[in-house]
Amino acid sequence: MPHKVLFIMTGSDHWTLKDGTRHPTGFWAEEAVAPLEILKDAGVEVTVATPGGVRPPVDQGSLTAERTGSEEAAAHIREVVETAPEFQAPVALSDVRVDDYDAIFVPGGHGPMEDLAADSDAGKALLAADKAHDPIAIVCHGPAILLSAADADGANAFAGRTITAFTNDEEEQGGLADQASWLLEDRLTDAGLDVVVGEPWVPHVQVDGNLLTGQNPASSAPLAKVLLERLGKGSG
Repeated sequence: MPHKVLFIMTGSDHWTLKDGTRHPTGFWAEEAVAPLEILKDAGVEVTVATPGGVRPPVDQGSLTAERTGSEEAAAHIREVVETAPEFQAPVALSDVRVDDYDAIFVPGGHGPMEDLAADSDAGKALLAADKAHDPIAIVCHGPAILLSAADADGANAFAGRTITAFTNDEEEQGGLADQASWLLEDRLTDAGLDVVVGEPWVPHVQVDGNLLTGQNPASSAPLAKVLLERLGKGSG
C-alpha cells in the first residue's frame, strides 16, 4: 500500500494586520507545490484538508517570476496550483481521521496565522499524529498551526520541542513585521517552543523526534525529502 500524507492547508485568503486591515494572502505556492511533487514522484498519496473543506487560496505574490526565480518556474507553479486535483477538492479538516494517514505536512504562507493558529480541528489532528508518533512536517509560517495544540491543562502540547519557523528577521525583510499584530517566532517562543533561527532565506530544517520543521520557502523541498526518509522512501 502506498504511504498517505495529509496536507493541512489554510482556508484564509487574508491576514488581519494590527490596524484591522486585511492583507491578501493564502498559502505560499512553492511550499505546497514542491513537497506535493516530491511526495507524488515517490509514490505517496496526498490528500489536502482545509477548515470547512474550502479550496485553499494561493498568495498571488508567490506566483510571480520574482518570487519563483524565473518566468518558467512561475508558469509551472501556477499550472500545478490551478490543476493539481489535490488542491481543487480538499476535504474538511473536521472530517479527517488522522489514523488514515502516515504523516502530516503543513505548508506556510501568512494564511495559517489567520486560521490554523486557532483552529481546534487542526490542534486535534496534530495531537493525534503526535500520539501515534507519525511524522509531522511543517514549513515557514506553517508552524503557526502548533499554536492550536493544547494539552489537558491548556498549555501548548509542543512546549519544550525544538523547531524552526519563519523568523522575525525574515518578516522584517519581507516588509510586514511593523504591520503585524504578532510575529510567529515570538508567539511560538512565548508558547514554550525552542525556535532555532538560521540565516534568512537559507534552507534550514530542524528535526525533533517526529516533528520536522523548515524555516522558509527555500526549506520546502529539503523538508519534503526528510519526510520521505522518515516514510522509508529514501531521499527523493
